[in-house]
Amino acid sequence: MFKYFAVPLALFTAACAGQPPLQSTPNLTVVEGETQLPAPIRGDLVAEDRLALIGPLDTIQVIVFGVPELSRELQVDASGRIAMPLIGTIDAGGKTAAELGRDIEASLSGRYVRNPNVTVNIQTSVSQVVTVDGQVVEPGLYPVTNQMTLLRAVASARGLTEFAKQDDVVILRTVEGRRMAALYSITAIRRGQYDDPSLYANDVVVVGDSPQRRLFRDFLGLAPLLAAPVIAILQR
Repeated sequence: MFKYFAVPLALFTAACAGQPPLQSTPNLTVVEGETQLPAPIRGDLVAEDRLALIGPLDTIQVIVFGVPELSRELQVDASGRIAMPLIGTIDAGGKTAAELGRDIEASLSGRYVRNPNVTVNIQTSVSQVVTVDGQVVEPGLYPVTNQMTLLRAVASARGLTEFAKQDDVVILRTVEGRRMAALYSITAIRRGQYDDPSLYANDVVVVGDSPQRRLFRDFLGLAPLLAAPVIAILQR
């Protein structure tokens, strides 16, 4: 991903005072003489869609067009099911909103509603969350959005603590049944050395020292400031 950085004159003045100036790299282009970033275009403001699945205890809105008595807000039960008038219980867990809408249409069609048109919206989700732990101000569970990244998750947790180890950040994720871990450096991300990684539901972010971080002690001994993320498969 190409990164565009505007560097104010003050930064170059500071560099002349003893600090090395910011240099262009393959991932970062320094633009001299500019003091503001250019305005984004329309495409820059559209986030890539991610798969959002309905889970237990999520709250959803079901709209049956033309049949207001069937439209309502529902909470998914602990087993991942909802109860609808006329059609009874229906499985919702593990489906997208569009998939559940089509299932409700199929159940209503013919017997109860002619050519039903159903829209399902996820109102609140307690299942699509990421865990942020370690040396952050407010560790906890935070909702996953289409734009959730490591830096945004840390910001949601009110930022890093005063003495947080910014170069020791682990993301834990299960991929096709395999437990995986990735080691990142917030310092390197902020410097533009590599992209801010995306986060997904059920990810666990650990900032600072932890058993997961210690898996990477050999790498840290060689490269305290990671020039690239380190990915590993955890052995059970």
